[in-house]
Amino acid sequence: MAQDFLNLFLESFVENLPQLLWAILVFLTGLLVSKWAGNIVVRFLDKIRLNQALKRLNFEESLFETDIRFNAVQFFGNIVRCFFVILFLMTSVEIIGLPQFSQLLGETISYFPNIFVACLIFIIAVFLADFSQKIMFAVLEEEKITYSRFLGRIIRWIIWSLATLAILYQLQIAPTLILTIFVGFVGAIVIAVGVAFGLGGKDIAAKILKEFEEKIR
Repeated sequence: MAQDFLNLFLESFVENLPQLLWAILVFLTGLLVSKWAGNIVVRFLDKIRLNQALKRLNFEESLFETDIRFNAVQFFGNIVRCFFVILFLMTSVEIIGLPQFSQLLGETISYFPNIFVACLIFIIAVFLADFSQKIMFAVLEEEKITYSRFLGRIIRWIIWSLATLAILYQLQIAPTLILTIFVGFVGAIVIAVGVAFGLGGKDIAAKILKEFEEKIR
């Protein structure tokens, strides 16, 4: 009985050995591709100085003042690596013939576009916040406005708030609630800006915008 079972196992193993070897080869190729793609992302984000922009925004200090050091470049590189690993693992599983596991991995892969868009929103928000803060500091301090740093932080806070809501919505985390909050938040900003202009801030704002236009020419 045991001999028959062993013979059956060996026959099945030999029969499926080509598929198993092919699946292993595909997965190993996926590991190489994932490493290569992750390194490309890391080099690109290093080139645009993402970590330096986060440091200027004191992003690490805002992480609840913990000892955790957040390396955004490596974080996004690892996300790309995970994507390719799962993608090639799904292909390997299909070759072996495990449809349920393959379906689970397929559902995971289908969620990655949301993650990639959320990452893109985060990166854009970093540079928008950094750029707007520099502009506010430069322009308002030229006008000898004492609260220029405060206004720069307000603008940075608004950008991060909108970006956070957009990221949560993209990740499908309570999308209906997030969309409602987003619309309300934008409406509040519009009303606040309208009131500020109505209370006499129009001349200062016009001067700031004019100087900003001259700077970017």
